[in-house]
Amino acid sequence: MAFQDYKLGKSFSEQTFSGLKHFKLLFLDDRFLRVLRNTLAMSTLNLILGFTTAIILALLLNEIKNVFFKRTVQTISYLPHFLSWVIAAGIVSMVLSTDGIINVMLLRLNIVEEPILWLSKGKYFWGIFGLSTVWKELGWNTIIYLGAMTAINPSLYEAAEVDGAGRFKKMWHVTLPGIRPTIVILLILSIGRILEAGFEVQYLLGRGMTMDYAETIDLFVLNYGIKIGNYSLATAAGIFKSVISLTLIFMANSISKKLGQEGLL
Repeated sequence: MAFQDYKLGKSFSEQTFSGLKHFKLLFLDDRFLRVLRNTLAMSTLNLILGFTTAIILALLLNEIKNVFFKRTVQTISYLPHFLSWVIAAGIVSMVLSTDGIINVMLLRLNIVEEPILWLSKGKYFWGIFGLSTVWKELGWNTIIYLGAMTAINPSLYEAAEVDGAGRFKKMWHVTLPGIRPTIVILLILSIGRILEAGFEVQYLLGRGMTMDYAETIDLFVLNYGIKIGNYSLATAAGIFKSVISLTLIFMANSISKKLGQEGLL
C-alpha cells in the first residue's frame, strides 16, 4: 500500500504502482516535519522523566522498613495506571482549568495576577504531557525495578554497612549496580519506542490552538491519512516509524554490548 496509489474497492494487483512517491511527500510536507519534531520531543521527555522518576521512587520504596506505609505508598502510586486516559485527561483538564487547583494556588500565592490558560498555549503542552504521563505511570513503572532489587544478595548490604556505608552510599554502590542489567534492557526497549509518543494524551488534551505542539505521527496518520482516505500515505508513515524504531533498537543493543552490559540479542 505504501508503494501504490491505493484505492478502496480494487485488489492489490489492480492498484497503480507509485514507488517512493508517498515517502517523498512525507518529507516534503512541513506538517510532517513539525509532527516528527513533536513526537521526538515528547518521547525524549517521557523517556528521561519516566526513567529517572521510576528508578528514584523504587530506590526510596526499597529503603522503607515500615511494611504498612510502604504498601500504602505503592498502592496510591499504582492507582492512576488503572484509569483510562479518558478519565485521566479529564482530571488533568479539571486541575489545569482557570478555576482549577493549580491556578487557585498560584493566585493565592500572588505568583500570577490572572489564571493561566494552560491547555490553550502550545508552549506548555510538552510539559503537561510529560508530567501527566509521569503521574499516571510512575507507580507502575517501579514494579520491575522493585522486583529486580529483591534479587540482590543481602550480604552485599551487610558488607557495605561494615565498611561504613550509609543508606545513600548503599543505594549508589549496591542497589543501582544490582539493577543495572534491568535498567539497560528497559532503556533499549524504550529507545526502540522513541517514535511512540502516544495518541490518547495528545488527542484528548490537544486543542486547535496547541496542535502545532500536540500533534504526533499517530495523529498525523489519522488526520491526513485515514480520515481523508489516503491510506498509502498513512502506511508510508507507519513503515517509516517501524524502520526507525527497529534501527534504534539494534543501535542501542550494540552500544550496550560494547559498554560491557547485557543486551537483548
